[in-house]
Amino acid sequence: MLNAADLDTLFLTFRVASLATLLLLLLGTPLAWKLARSRSRWKGVINSVVALPLVLPPTVLGFYLLVLMGPAGVVGKFTLWLGIGTLPFSFGGLVVASVLYSLPFVVQPLQNAFVAMGEAPLEAAATLGAGPLDRFFSVALPLAKPGFLTAGVLGFTHTVGEFGVVLMVGGNIPDKTRVVSVQIYNHVEALEYGQAHWLAGGLLIFSFLVLLLLYNSQQTQTLTQSLK
Repeated sequence: MLNAADLDTLFLTFRVASLATLLLLLLGTPLAWKLARSRSRWKGVINSVVALPLVLPPTVLGFYLLVLMGPAGVVGKFTLWLGIGTLPFSFGGLVVASVLYSLPFVVQPLQNAFVAMGEAPLEAAATLGAGPLDRFFSVALPLAKPGFLTAGVLGFTHTVGEFGVVLMVGGNIPDKTRVVSVQIYNHVEALEYGQAHWLAGGLLIFSFLVLLLLYNSQQTQTLTQSLK
């Protein structure tokens, strides 16, 4: 059975994942919109930077985040100047690391949704007098709703399953930075396989159910559109 420490890590993990997903959608939406419509020569560079966490070892990203956000880093000096201390080994550091590591899982589905939408709906809205913001909020966002669903689900579940980045940036501090993936590692290291099974199995079932709901939702939307 899950003990109190396990429940604490679950609660902390879902807090981090929820806040990170919200920030990812807020930051990723304008970025995906810009990338979907941009023809700049820098588009490939920006796309590569956004997708970098897909191929970069998590420990590498975690190490450089630790350096940047530490007392001697650029970000660390700025947060010290603001009077909020440094971000490593804190809840805020976990959120920042999670946002950066899960960024491509949110930006890419949104970008694909905006591209698939095409220019015709926006041009039609423009001929009716809709301005850029009106076209974005009244036309683009509703049409990209499936992309938002996919982005939100992937961003949340990917954040829940992080290990290397959160361990490097957050460490293994009980009730502060110890998330589920790190707690599973602790149980395995202590040969507590029964406790590890409860957490790992729970995450396995959770991830499967979330993806099942996502794919069923996408299939239903596709069927509905084909019947129109």
